[in-house]
Formats: sequence, structure tokens, C-alpha cells
Amino acid sequence: MSPIPMAPFGRTGHTSTRTLFGAAALGSVTQQVADEALAVLIEYGVNHIDTAASYGDAELRIGPWMAEHRQRFFLATKTGERTYQAAHDQIRRSLERMRVDHVDLLQLHNLVDESEWETAMGEDGALKAAIEAREEGLTRFIGVTGHGVQAPVMHKRSLERFAFDSVLLPYNFVMMQNPAYAQAFEELVALCQARQVAVQTIKSLTRRPWPEGHAHHTTTWYEPFTEQADIDLAVHWVLGRPGVFLNTSSDVRLLPKILAAASRLSERPSDEVMRALVQRQQAEPLFT
Repeated sequence: MSPIPMAPFGRTGHTSTRTLFGAAALGSVTQQVADEALAVLIEYGVNHIDTAASYGDAELRIGPWMAEHRQRFFLATKTGERTYQAAHDQIRRSLERMRVDHVDLLQLHNLVDESEWETAMGEDGALKAAIEAREEGLTRFIGVTGHGVQAPVMHKRSLERFAFDSVLLPYNFVMMQNPAYAQAFEELVALCQARQVAVQTIKSLTRRPWPEGHAHHTTTWYEPFTEQADIDLAVHWVLGRPGVFLNTSSDVRLLPKILAAASRLSERPSDEVMRALVQRQQAEPLFT
């Protein structure tokens, strides 16, 4: 098994595996299943966990890991609250749930709605609580995340307002066939590179939204690629772009396949190869 490639996580001083563990996968599993996932992370040398207050029981499942493994991981969580007091309280509750005295990265979760953005970034908003948490040593760094086609545009606005240390947003081949999204994504990444802001990506395995009436066979909120060969292509396409990180999908059963793909990273698949994957799997954009 080859090690997963690593890269500086922006200007934080931490070198992270380019594949980060997306702990939404722990939202509805038992502690035993979570501990089995931890063993997989250790096997592949993954050293960065990304969770959120809203990911079900994920923070609770991570808590028992931290007594022995806190120093092994760069630990990130998120608050989805928009006002100061609610975010202030949720941040401290997250630390209690994970049994830690601080996280490495605290992120404002899915901040793309215009009115929510104004509240969170306002004088009595969640950003104030995040800055206060940093001043108190409850977090070392502050980031912002977003879903949907407006994410890169809103992240640029966020970076103009505050010096966030990281951003997170969707990135896959199908999504980047949307010219407006692709342009906004490229502009955001250029800005992040200039400022040494870490770029995390999500939704790498998206095949399409769940078809209506289709039985859901994974805990992802979209239908993912599940065959190893297809996962290899999707993962290699994302990681074939230097300087971005890939957050693993929100189904713990996909984790070994994603990490296996990342550990044998090869040349980035061509557009022709990716178009053939899209056609073969009838892939569609998750966000429009």
C-alpha cells in the first residue's frame, strides 16, 4: 500500500493527507462501527478529521478516539448557527462532545444564503463567536464551508470580509462542466492560492441526485459511484488537481474504497475518460 499524498493545509503549518476524513459518515453508526473506521484511517495514515455539530452523533463517536489519538489528527468541526450566542454555545458543546479542550479548525457551516451570510458576518454574528473562540484558545484556525452553485461566489465575499484559513465546496467533473460554476471556482482557487487559504472539496463521488422512488443504498444524500474502478476515476480526477483536498463521502462503507483509490494515485484521468464515465453511469449534476 502506497501512502496517501500529503500537502500543506494552507498557511496553518499543518501538513495534511490530501484525503480528509469526512466524519458525516459517523452520524448514525454505532461506536463499534466508528472504531472500525478509525482503524481504517490509521491504516492509511489519514491525519485530518472534518466533522460538524449537525452531523448526528459524529462528534460523540469521535470523542472516545481523542483520549489516545488527539495528537494524531488535525481536528476540524463546524457550527451552523448564525448568531453570536447560539454559535458561542454550540462551539463549546462540540468540544464537550468530542472530549477535547480545543479544535484545530472551526468552520462556519454552509454559509451561502444571502440573509444568513449577513447575520453570521454581522456585529452580533457567528463569526464574532468564532473569533472569540480563537482568542480563548478553543480553536487555532477559522474556515468557511458551502454547498451549491453559489458556494465559490459567496466564499470570495467571505474572504473579502475576513481572513479565513480555509474554504470547503463541491468539486467533481460533472460540476465543473457548468461554465459559471467552473469560472467562479477557478477565481476562488486563484485567490486562495495567493493568500495560502486551504481548499477542501466535497461531493467527489457524486453520480446524480437520488432518482425519485429509488431505494437509497447508501447514507449519502446523493447517489454515489460505488464500484472501485469508478471511485478510482472520480478520486484521481479530484486529486489530480494540485493543492486541493478531498473530503471522504458520508457513508462509512465507502471509506476503504476512497482511501484505496487515494493511496494509488496516478495520472489524472482525461476529459475523454471522464465523459465516458458520465455516459456509462448516467451521471448528472447534484447542484444546478
